[in-house]
Amino acid sequence: MTASAAALDTIRSEVDRSLREFVDRQRPQVNAPELAPLLAAAEDFLAGGKRLRPAFCYWGWRGAGGGDDPAVFTAAASLELLQASALVHDDLMDASDLRRGMPSAHRRFESLHEKAGWRGSAEQFGQGAAILLGNLMLIWSGEMWRGSGLPEESLAAARQVHDHMRTELMCGQYLDLLEQAHGANTFESALRVALFKSGKYSVEQPLRLGLVLAARGREPWIDRLCEEYGRSVGIAFQLRDDILGVFGDPAETGKPAGDDLREGKRTMLIARTLAAASPAQARTVNDTLGDPELDAAGVGGLRRIIEETGALAACEDMIKNYLDDALSSLDDAPITAEARTALADLAVAATSRRT
Repeated sequence: MTASAAALDTIRSEVDRSLREFVDRQRPQVNAPELAPLLAAAEDFLAGGKRLRPAFCYWGWRGAGGGDDPAVFTAAASLELLQASALVHDDLMDASDLRRGMPSAHRRFESLHEKAGWRGSAEQFGQGAAILLGNLMLIWSGEMWRGSGLPEESLAAARQVHDHMRTELMCGQYLDLLEQAHGANTFESALRVALFKSGKYSVEQPLRLGLVLAARGREPWIDRLCEEYGRSVGIAFQLRDDILGVFGDPAETGKPAGDDLREGKRTMLIARTLAAASPAQARTVNDTLGDPELDAAGVGGLRRIIEETGALAACEDMIKNYLDDALSSLDDAPITAEARTALADLAVAATSRRT
C-alpha cells in the first residue's frame, strides 16, 4: 500500500468517526419515537462512500501548510452530509428506486407508510419525507462545519467559499433538471451540467476550502490551482460517473444497470452519441431514452449504439485528457510535496473505471 493510499484510509476512518459522533450529538433533538425512521435513514445514507470530497479538502489543508489538527477531519466530514443531502434529493428528482444497493429515501419512506397502513398517499408521504431528510442533512452539514473546532479565523476566511459551493450545487441540480426537460443536449450544455452538478462541489470547492482554511485567505495561486486541477478532475469525475451510469456493474454502483438511460439523463455520453448517430440510431435513442420501463434488451440496444457511434471511446478520451491536464497543473503548484503526490493519486482514483 502506498503512503497516499494509507493516508486515504486514515481520512475515511476519521471522517466516519466524526460523522458518528456528530449524529450521536443530534440524538437528543430527534429522540421522539416517531422520528426514529428519519434518524435511521440519515445514518444509513451517511454510511459507506469513498469519502473523496473530505479527502480533497484535507489535502488542500495539508498542501497549504495545515497541521495534524483533528478538527480538520470534522470540517471535511461535513461535506459528506452535504453529499448525502444532494443524493436524497437527486434520487427523488430522478425517481430512482435504489441508492448504494438500498431503497432510495423516498421509496424507503413510501414503504414505511404502506407497511403501517397509514392514511393518504404513500407515494406523496415518501416524497415529502425525502425532501425533509435531505433538508435536515443540509442543515446539519452547516452546523457540523461551523462547530468543527477549527480556528474562527480559518472558518471566517472560508465562509464565502463554503456558501458559494452550496449555491453552485443547487444551481447544478436545477441545470440537470432543465437539461432533461428541454433536451437540447449539446456538448456545451452537457459539460456545464457536469461542471456545476458535480465537478465543482466534488473536487474544486472542497480543495479550495482546505487551501483557504489553512492559508486563512484566498490567494491568486489557490484559485489558479483549483480551476486548473479541480475543474479538470471534477469534470472527468462526472464523465466517469456518467459512463458507470450506463455501463457500470450494479454490484459496484448499487443501482440497476442502465438506470441513467431509464431516467433520461442528458449527459456528454448521450450528446456525443446523438452527434455521431445515423438517423435510425438517433430515432432509437430519442424514442427510448427516458423510458422508465426500458428492459435489459432496450438497455443493451442503447449501449450498442453508444459504442458504435464512438461516443464511449470519445468520453474515455475526454477523461484521459482532463486527467492529464490536472496532473500537469500540480507540477508547479506551491504546495507541499506530500500533498502533490496525494492529489495526483486522488485524481486517478476519482476518475478510475471502478466505483
